[in-house]
Amino acid sequence: MNDTTRKTAHRRQHPRQPGTPPRTRLFDDSRRMPRAVIKGQDSSRYRDVYHTVMTAPWWLFFLGVFGIFILVNVFFAALYLLDPHGIQNARPGSFWDAFLFSVQTIGSENGSMLAKSNYAYVIVTFEAFFAILNLAVVTGATFARFSKPYARIVFSKVAVIAPFDGAHTLMFRAANQRGNQILDASISVSFARQVTTLEGITMRRFEEIELVRSRTPLFGLSWTVMHKIDEKSPLYGYTHEQLEDMEFEIIVLLSGTDDTLADVIYARHSYTSDEIVTDRRFVDVISISASGRRIVDLSRFHDTEPLSLEPADASG
Repeated sequence: MNDTTRKTAHRRQHPRQPGTPPRTRLFDDSRRMPRAVIKGQDSSRYRDVYHTVMTAPWWLFFLGVFGIFILVNVFFAALYLLDPHGIQNARPGSFWDAFLFSVQTIGSENGSMLAKSNYAYVIVTFEAFFAILNLAVVTGATFARFSKPYARIVFSKVAVIAPFDGAHTLMFRAANQRGNQILDASISVSFARQVTTLEGITMRRFEEIELVRSRTPLFGLSWTVMHKIDEKSPLYGYTHEQLEDMEFEIIVLLSGTDDTLADVIYARHSYTSDEIVTDRRFVDVISISASGRRIVDLSRFHDTEPLSLEPADASG
C-alpha cells in the first residue's frame, strides 16, 4: 500500500458524515458476543439452560435464582393450603403463613410452625428433597460461573500503519492486565470484507493475515503485533474508499494458557477503518527502573505520536 493508497481513517481525520449509519462490527469488544440477530431458530435453544445460565450477566443470574425461589415457595404454599389445618400454629387458610412455612422448610430453619397432618408431612418430605437438589444446582452453577477462566487482555484502541523495517506495516498492541504469564500465546488476525461474486451474491469473506510473529512462548508484558503490507498482503493496493465500500474489519483472536489458572484463555478484538491511523507510531510504554525491573505504563498504552519524532522501540 503506497502513499497514494494508504488509509487515513482516524476519526479526527475522517469524521463520519451526519446521517451515515454506524458500521456493524463483528465484535463490540473483547468479551461480548458477536453482534447478530438470529431468526428461525428451533425450540431447542430454550432447552439449553446451562448455556443460558453461563452467559447471563450476574445481576440477571441472581434475579433468576431469586425468582425461581419465590415461585417454588408459592407452589408449595398452594399445596399446603389444600389442608387448611395441616400446619401447627398457622392461621387456617392463610397463604402468607403457608408461604412462610415453605420458606422455613426449604431453608431448614426451626420456627414456630410445624407440620401436624400426614398430608403436610408428605409435602414437607418432597420439599426437603427439592431443597437439597436446588442447593446443589445453584451452588454448582455459581461456582461454574465464578471459576470460568477469562482473559484480561487489553488491545490498543487504534491500529497504526507506519514504515517498519523498510515496509509499510499494520501494527497494534496487546497487553496482559493481570501481570502474570500467558504460556504459549498465539494470535491470529483476519481481514474481513464484503464482496460480491460474479453471480451477484453478496457475502462476508475472511482472509487470514500473515504476521511477523504470531506466537510467543511467554506473554506477560506488551506485545506489538505486526503485519507487513506487501504484494502478498490482502490489504495491498486498496484505497481508503475501496476499503470503506467493502466494510472491512481487522479481526483479532488471541489465546494461551494462563500460568496461574492453568487453563486456556481467549481474547478477541476488532478494528474498523475509523480505528486505523497512518503515519504515526505507538508511544513506548516499557521502561527500566533503577533496580533493573521492567515497567509497563498502561496509562499510555493507547497513545500514538507522529513519525517525525525519534524512533521508539516497537518490539514490545
